[in-house]
Amino acid sequence: MDSDDDMYDSYSDQDIDIDSDGYIDDDNNYNCDDGNNDVESSTIVPHKKNYTVLSEDDLRGRQEEDITEVCNVLSISRVVASILLLRYNWSVVQVHEAWFADEEKVRSILGIMEKPIVQNDYQNSEELTFCGICLENYPRKIMIDVGCGHPFCSTCWNGYIDTAIKDGPGCLMLRCPEHKCRVAVGQDMINMLASEEDKVKFSNYFLRSYVEVNKKMKWCPAPGCSYAVEFDIGSGSYDVYCNCKHCFCWNCIEDAHSPVDCGTVAKWIFKNNDESENVQWILANSKACPKCNRPIQKNEGCMHMTCRVPCQYEFCWLCLAKWISYDHKCNSFDKEKQEGEEKIKNMAKTLLDRYTHYYERWAANDKSRLKAMEDLQKMQDVNIDKLRSIQCQLQSQLKFIADAWVQIIECRRVLKWTYAYGYYLSEEDKAKKSFFEYLQGQAEAGLERLHQCAEKELEVHLNADAPSEEFNEFRKKLAGLTTVTRNYFGNLVQALENGLADVDSHGASEQVV
Repeated sequence: MDSDDDMYDSYSDQDIDIDSDGYIDDDNNYNCDDGNNDVESSTIVPHKKNYTVLSEDDLRGRQEEDITEVCNVLSISRVVASILLLRYNWSVVQVHEAWFADEEKVRSILGIMEKPIVQNDYQNSEELTFCGICLENYPRKIMIDVGCGHPFCSTCWNGYIDTAIKDGPGCLMLRCPEHKCRVAVGQDMINMLASEEDKVKFSNYFLRSYVEVNKKMKWCPAPGCSYAVEFDIGSGSYDVYCNCKHCFCWNCIEDAHSPVDCGTVAKWIFKNNDESENVQWILANSKACPKCNRPIQKNEGCMHMTCRVPCQYEFCWLCLAKWISYDHKCNSFDKEKQEGEEKIKNMAKTLLDRYTHYYERWAANDKSRLKAMEDLQKMQDVNIDKLRSIQCQLQSQLKFIADAWVQIIECRRVLKWTYAYGYYLSEEDKAKKSFFEYLQGQAEAGLERLHQCAEKELEVHLNADAPSEEFNEFRKKLAGLTTVTRNYFGNLVQALENGLADVDSHGASEQVV
């Protein structure tokens, strides 16, 4: 029969030659560059890159390509092509299919006129014409229409377009202001009549429409970021690393959280954002439901309490006994009941302590990750040049420091989310819990050694007066710890991605034996 240690040994560092100081004897072990540019630059478990980061110029280029193709195939103007693509969600194929199936129907629905309605030659006409918006008369030559024969003065057009653009993206499908007229207002009219500010807004709406109707594209959720991401749906990891340095989950748009699934993350975030989960508030203002142990606040005057759905247990706020009727009495002291209340309070406190344990570590690793990002930036902007000067090193020879910081940042992210995973891991499944905490503990210990080395020991060499042999020892140690930590976290990530299946298979093998 296999022992429990066999399962753990398969995840140990037995394949890495490490000495007591954290060094790796084989220098090739810490060469992270495999020369494969198609592989995502994950510092833990490499994944095939399954997305493309697009700048605004990239998106405009794609829009121009689609507009040009539609123009050439259908022999129509760029303005009309833009209206068609907006209507059919920027799908060139759908535009072609709809147009060739029934051009007249498409023109009718979208308000695209084949030829403008020409009543008279009014280019130089002084004839007074009535504006249906401001109810004033103007010379016909200064009136403007979209080819439908409904002229309006330029002032009213300006106001109409300005209001539509301020109302939002609906301005992209603007129609003639005449009641019941469905003729489309094209981008040429916007360029001719709108203010410069409105032109910029319209252009932004036009650009964003290309992404927001595309199921394979999303904007990076980082504040102020203008990059979009095109994702190969149904392939690989959901983690996306934007050019703005923000990493997020394509599926749920939260911060990247692999190997923890989106459902667990959603529950955890909801729990953290729920004011009723505030630790100090719970201790001061709530009691635990005697049935389900969820914290409850008394928000009305009477002592009759009803737990929330789905529990809906009814009890007395004072003694926590089941509520039978309003004849309930608990004014006399009952020692047994008091002992029962203490037991319930202790259970509630245990639940709260458990949540606090996981939340504090989740939040601490998040804070540590943000600090590591600042330290990496400082190292790249200031310290790397200082170190080159002191140690007489080429920039390429100092790449191992940046690699270490990138590793730290990624590992802090993963470790942070493993605490959310651990919170929802069943306490009853002791084998899985024990295995998970073993892998998590290994990874965390390795990360702390690496972070300590990069943060504290690097300072010694930054404050040195001249090159030293100790710097080469530092290089070897930091690069070695980077590799060791990556391996530890690789084991942890792969185990969680497999749902800790190794525990199940190990348990099954024991039962068979």
